[in-house]
Amino acid sequence: MGEAAVLYEAEGKVGKIILNRPEQRNAMSPELLDAFSGAIRLAQSDHGIRCLVITGRGRCFSAGADLRSSLQRKDLGKPSWEASFAMYEPFLQVLEVTVPVVAALNGHAVGGGFGLALLADIRVASVDAKYGANFARLGIHSGLGISYLLPRLVGAANASELLFTGRLVTGSEALQMGLVTHAKEASEVLPAAGSLARAIAGSAPKAVQEMKASIRRGLGWKIREAALEEAKLQAASLDTEDAKEGVAAILEKRQPEFTGQ
Repeated sequence: MGEAAVLYEAEGKVGKIILNRPEQRNAMSPELLDAFSGAIRLAQSDHGIRCLVITGRGRCFSAGADLRSSLQRKDLGKPSWEASFAMYEPFLQVLEVTVPVVAALNGHAVGGGFGLALLADIRVASVDAKYGANFARLGIHSGLGISYLLPRLVGAANASELLFTGRLVTGSEALQMGLVTHAKEASEVLPAAGSLARAIAGSAPKAVQEMKASIRRGLGWKIREAALEEAKLQAASLDTEDAKEGVAAILEKRQPEFTGQ
């Protein structure tokens, strides 16, 4: 069977979740999503950790949905919009983690993988990797609360440009716009994230966790509710001709020809 699709391990007071399907670019397969839920439960039940790092193996943090497979969890037998929400539900469980979460973006993070990165409290990027939400280039609405989170992190204008064009930015650009707090060479991303996590773990744990909750409460974060609304819009957009054209164009490595239908 080999190693699990997502691993959980802890060293000292720092836990680590590792997306472990590098040959699939850590894409959002049912196998990986279900394993992620299990890893999150392990992290939540590990009362010895004071910070959690999420990272991936290989050249990608996560490439998001596998376009050759499905953009919904149709395997669960749910209605359309619920199948769209179910695709993101495992990643949304990051919101239930009470300790700070650091995303060590070892490589590209696109679509749903980018959304997972946004759910973390702090992000460390690779300078040359690409990050962004390319949903508009696929003819579909964004998911995982990205349209809610991104403008709150980088401002409405920057978020609008990225979402409307589907453009991906490098780690260096992400640092300039405040999307990440550090941008390192690929080999230095995980060590830098680990060092940051250990510094957090060295602080008073109750105070840190309460401040994390205070920050989210003060900002009025309603990420899960936003993700639910996005799921309904995404499910509707998947039925359009533009969505069929967008996915086909990506797979055929050509420019899409959208008609607005």
